[in-house]
Amino acid sequence: MNPPLFDARFRDQLADLVRWRRDVRHFRTDPVDRALIDELIGLATLAPSVGNSQPWRFVLVDDPERRAAVRTVFEACSRDALADYAGERARLYAQLKLAGLDRAPVQVAVFAEREPAEGHGLGRRTMPETVEYSVVTAVHTLWLAARAHGLGVGWVSILDADRINAILDVPGNWALIAYLCVGRPEEEAAEPELVRAGWQQRLDASQVVFKR
Repeated sequence: MNPPLFDARFRDQLADLVRWRRDVRHFRTDPVDRALIDELIGLATLAPSVGNSQPWRFVLVDDPERRAAVRTVFEACSRDALADYAGERARLYAQLKLAGLDRAPVQVAVFAEREPAEGHGLGRRTMPETVEYSVVTAVHTLWLAARAHGLGVGWVSILDADRINAILDVPGNWALIAYLCVGRPEEEAAEPELVRAGWQQRLDASQVVFKR
């Protein structure tokens, strides 16, 4: 099979895809075809992984009671987080809508199998954390693929991982990497919401590149 030709037009569109990928917090409630979600997860599983171990595990959270329990965990963790801020920063935090848990039609928890049989341990002896890193590449792949299909993804990180594991009744050797909300965004923007809200400006690439 001949490799595809990625021409200048494709590269420009890829750059647009990366620029317009957003951490979405405001969702429409329109249902999303489960076949499309399956397609996106299928693309996510093509991400690179240490030793080709493919340690990602996706849990589609459909049960209303489990979703409500996750929402309760988020609320408790968000209150704790607010207590860490003061003054203007606390005011900004309180105004942010940090979760799409109320409206996003699809919720997906993504876990890492800490000791997958696949890959036979290749590349993990000196850096075992590459298992979790591999799952992050799958999350980012899903994020980009969703954006290409007009969907938004929100990563809910204000959660207690142990409590989420218990709510979703997953094996004890699975590590929660991401809890994702997926749906059609209420708005489209090339600029991150946290920039628009005044929480954190983007750094220029020159500020994070070093030479040795």
